[in-house]
Amino acid sequence: MTEQIYTNLAPEPLGPYSQAIASNQLLFLSGQLGLKDGQLAPDLAGQTRQAITNIQYVLAAAGLSLKNVVKTNCFLTNLDDFNEFNEVYASFFGESAPARSAVQVSKLPAGAIVEIEAIAIR
Repeated sequence: MTEQIYTNLAPEPLGPYSQAIASNQLLFLSGQLGLKDGQLAPDLAGQTRQAITNIQYVLAAAGLSLKNVVKTNCFLTNLDDFNEFNEVYASFFGESAPARSAVQVSKLPAGAIVEIEAIAIR
């Protein structure tokens, strides 16, 4: 049994997918870009902050928070930005950060330079 999670605080999906799907004790969040009101933040730090803020909105719609996140997958268009990305990421997750993958990709939707998806546990 699954439940679709949606909030109008996070950006509308750019395609045929859900913001998140809950299945039993797990919540699977689709990748979030650094979009707010249809506009990308102007730089990596801003896009990272906004992507994580959007994740927080989706989590809240399911009654959860960043403390429930157990895994993230992070996509950057340039791994040379990894240190700057880490600084912003750590400001949200701190020392109790979830398991994580971070990879470089050639392109992201809407011209974004970072995208983050997450798995949370209820």
